[in-house]
Amino acid sequence: MSIQTKKLGQLEYLVAEGITVPHCFTTKLGGISTGVMAGLNIAIKLDETRENVTKNYEILGNALGFEISDLVLTRQIHSDIVRTVTRRDCNGCFHRDYPECDALVTNDPGVALTVFTADCTPLLFHDPVTGAVGAAHAGWRGTASAIGPKTVAAMCESFGCRPEDIRAAIGPNVGFCHFETDSDVPEAMIAAFGAEVEPFIRKSGEKYYVDLKEINALILRRAGLRHIEISGDCTMCRPDRYWSHRITGDKRGSQGAIIVCKGEKE
Repeated sequence: MSIQTKKLGQLEYLVAEGITVPHCFTTKLGGISTGVMAGLNIAIKLDETRENVTKNYEILGNALGFEISDLVLTRQIHSDIVRTVTRRDCNGCFHRDYPECDALVTNDPGVALTVFTADCTPLLFHDPVTGAVGAAHAGWRGTASAIGPKTVAAMCESFGCRPEDIRAAIGPNVGFCHFETDSDVPEAMIAAFGAEVEPFIRKSGEKYYVDLKEINALILRRAGLRHIEISGDCTMCRPDRYWSHRITGDKRGSQGAIIVCKGEKE
């Protein structure tokens, strides 16, 4: 199974073959935002209009089958906090008072979970046995604090999922080719996960390169997952397709990942 690109008019997004509920990793392509956020920006920013963001979510909702009123968003802080949410937590795309967290899980039918990225790693989860879903934003700090496995643990604790049944997808991020860091990042990964992550760390002069996709996949396998799909896209390699904070700083839009709970069991 692989992650594939879907096209609907001008809209382009990525989907994982193994996840059978509506979901996507978004790209820049297919939205109506303008200027430095031109395209499918899904985050509220100072230079963006509510009308543009609303329309961009409507475009995605028409493709995936959700309403704006179905959304639960993340107020991300690069943490390992996972929230279990229900229909009561749905507040659309403008609510600024969400509790801080970097991952969401639910088994409430119709709820659409959303995380935001612009170099960090988006993770999506679906358990076809219980119908539960999850979404996580894994920056390097979130990766080092195992937010992916903690999202899996929350699904198991809250909904009775088994790790071996859960299907995960790892979306576009800043890839091994471009994620240049100081020593603090590889040191944090080795301290958290041991020598097994060393193949995903490369030293270059005084700097290091770290493969966050493969480290997230490794620790999800350690957590018991058997079905993991990984996007090959790097956000810095494809500025035509994705926003990258490392390239433009805050002068950008945001892509992200959305997954819709259907509550259906296979």
